[in-house]
Amino acid sequence: MHGHAPWPEAWGGIRRIAGLHAHIVEVEPMRRLYFLVPDPDTTQTIVHELEAFGIPRRHIHLVGGEGLSIRDVDPATLAQKTDLLAGVLGGLVVGGAGGFLGGWLAYAHPPGGVQPGEWILWATTAAGALFCTFVCALIAKDMPNRRLRRYESAILSGWLLLIVDVPKDQVEAVVELIRSHHRDADIRISLADQPVLA
Repeated sequence: MHGHAPWPEAWGGIRRIAGLHAHIVEVEPMRRLYFLVPDPDTTQTIVHELEAFGIPRRHIHLVGGEGLSIRDVDPATLAQKTDLLAGVLGGLVVGGAGGFLGGWLAYAHPPGGVQPGEWILWATTAAGALFCTFVCALIAKDMPNRRLRRYESAILSGWLLLIVDVPKDQVEAVVELIRSHHRDADIRISLADQPVLA
């Protein structure tokens, strides 16, 4: 006789649905903080303070500081530094809508009098979404993230930017912690919840 699966409590527990034990994952909403920091030593100190507070290292990333040795900090990902995600989502929506419209026109007004099946709607929608997503991703991966543009001049002047994802209910505590120790750090808070995949 098998025992119950050892689900971690932090994953939200077990619910019994339709005779099965269903695993409910409760994803905590996150906010993205931007810390503009003047030098590597201060950056290293802030990272250690964030880790001591309980922020996982995988939720802390760095923009700038090329050529500098800053331990325990991963560089920002492509999705964080560019408009890649916005481009992918935009391409998916626009391409899918355009493909569906083209399929509907072909279905409603068949060329050459040959009536296609309803599969034409699915095929053109998928093709349009895939093509437009691919093209938009190629363009967006070379475009700086619009949220980072306000920091470009400071980064070029030698300042470092920490990108930190924290639970929504801990934002004020984290901001107060850093401000109490580092008066010269410029802190900005993203207004939108962040999809943290790590």
